Amino acid sequence: MDVSPQRSAFRRLHKSGCFVIPNPWDIGTAMMLKHLGFKALATTSSGFSFSRGLPDTDWAIPRDMALANIADIVKATDLPVNADFESGYARDPAGVAESCRLCAATGVAGLSIEDHGESAEEVIYPLDLAVARIRAAADALKGTGVLLTARCEAHLFSLPEAQSTLLKRLVAYAEAGADVLYAPGLRTPDQIREVVAAVAPKPVNLLISAPIGLTVADAAALGVRRISVGSALARAAWGGFLKAARELAAEGRFDALATAEPFGALNSFFRTHHPKA
Repeated sequence: MDVSPQRSAFRRLHKSGCFVIPNPWDIGTAMMLKHLGFKALATTSSGFSFSRGLPDTDWAIPRDMALANIADIVKATDLPVNADFESGYARDPAGVAESCRLCAATGVAGLSIEDHGESAEEVIYPLDLAVARIRAAADALKGTGVLLTARCEAHLFSLPEAQSTLLKRLVAYAEAGADVLYAPGLRTPDQIREVVAAVAPKPVNLLISAPIGLTVADAAALGVRRISVGSALARAAWGGFLKAARELAAEGRFDALATAEPFGALNSFFRTHHPKA
């Protein structure tokens, strides 16, 4: 499969403006998000893990299982796909590089590598190691057209001096070869402006996984180039499921099922959009 058009389109999306890259967790959700008009997709390790009855941790979803899910979503549509690739399924730079080569082979247009460590004592990797990991990933992807997103998890894990820590790290990751910078947990306009200014002219991905008082237009005005929602769509689906199931279990009522998407609409969509249609 020639994925060069998707990789070229993904790069163009990062040149100007601001776009939303929603996160499907399986083939059906990927197909529906394309139908709704989104221009690119991103996988979600959380959404996939929960669908398999597993927590969102490296040990729960082995690399081969993650790669299979990524490949399924890549094949589901003709949209560019960015892979949520955890921390590269390795600690050492050589292992991260090998994982990135395998991920690129699925046909992704981009992939994200985070600096989350492997233990409570090492919540994020030491800076020198974290930079070496991003440099190794960038070298492994050179010539493929795959965009590398580097993530700093300082805010996500509420580390002391999180904002100053992530600013220093994101600049270092940009210098090491990352194409896009990402710090989940940013919430205020001032925090977002600081990150955008620090890594400019490289684009910034902003995670908005809950109402934080910002619209897409607001994020664009702050200089954000890309907005992802992480596990939020998967959790919204779980929220609707649990509301209806809890009501049924506790009260014997079916009222919450009134908001379910009609069977006919879903069945017609998948019948029409199936590759064999």
